Amino acid sequence: METPDPSYGRRLLIEALIVTAADASSQVAWLEKYGVGADEIALDFDHAFGMAEYLVAAGQFSPSAMSDLQEIDAVFEEMSGRDNADRWTLEALSTDAGWSRVRHLARRVLTTELGDWGLPMPEVCIIR
Repeated sequence: METPDPSYGRRLLIEALIVTAADASSQVAWLEKYGVGADEIALDFDHAFGMAEYLVAAGQFSPSAMSDLQEIDAVFEEMSGRDNADRWTLEALSTDAGWSRVRHLARRVLTTELGDWGLPMPEVCIIR
């Protein structure tokens, strides 16, 4: 298996964090623009988080970010499952405590890594 380019992985993780950190209204607008559900935020984070340890080892993320990244992953995991379907609505983005927690953590990681969390939402290509 080929080792992924760490700068590409860094970009994926930063973009996932930008969407996770955004205000609920910005998240809703972004999700509606691409015609996807709120779970896409967690799915994108999960995909990028899978490279987090590699990115820290490659010097692309600071080791101190790992605990916040792991907590974001744990909160999303706690929110999953059929019994929690109401936590994945567009309305829940502004009312659910889990979304508030991951938003806070993502902002902290971005501020630590980039000096700012209020970055423009990424453009994505949806293949259907």
